[in-house]
Amino acid sequence: MIKCGRPRKGEELISRDRLLDTAFSLFLEFGYGNLSLETIARDARVSMRTIYSQFGGKAGLFGAVIRRCSDEIVTDLSDEYVLERSPKEALSAFAKQFLYRITRPDVVRIRAILIGESLRFPDLATQFYEQGPQRTLDLLTQFFARQQQTGYFAAMDPHFLADQFLSALRSERFQKLQLGLEPTPDEAEIDAWVRQTTDLFLRGSLNTWDTT
Repeated sequence: MIKCGRPRKGEELISRDRLLDTAFSLFLEFGYGNLSLETIARDARVSMRTIYSQFGGKAGLFGAVIRRCSDEIVTDLSDEYVLERSPKEALSAFAKQFLYRITRPDVVRIRAILIGESLRFPDLATQFYEQGPQRTLDLLTQFFARQQQTGYFAAMDPHFLADQFLSALRSERFQKLQLGLEPTPDEAEIDAWVRQTTDLFLRGSLNTWDTT
């Protein structure tokens, strides 16, 4: 028997997750410019109308894919880390998750697609930056601003602190990774990467030289 009416909320969530999973895989396989919404709709078993109503088009769908990836990063500097951990513990925990996720082959590939397509599709670059890097930068800015109120960090622009910490994490090594000149780091390598970067950063930004 054919079901009529609107799908239940749980069914809508399953359909949305399937659509985002499918879109992510197809973007990786075909890139952005060469991939049609018709192909995404067919493989995800949803209508074109669904894609337009939920995401507004292909750029919006790509932005939703990026947002879901960045959600996992953003939640790793939640109130639990802000309120219950020292700045070093909070930043180290965040940095490990951040580096682990941005160095995964699929994420490196998505960034490469973005860089290659951004001039032809400026909306794509906007979606990527707003849903990914901008959210992470804003979250870290808020973190540093709150911690400055307790006296942990030196009195300087918290946005500058956030930008410098992220820049230190990405470093030259990440650029080489994007160019295929560096292998995907394992957990031990990421731990060492985070420890050295966080210690160096804290020595220049704390009110004291104590990084414990």
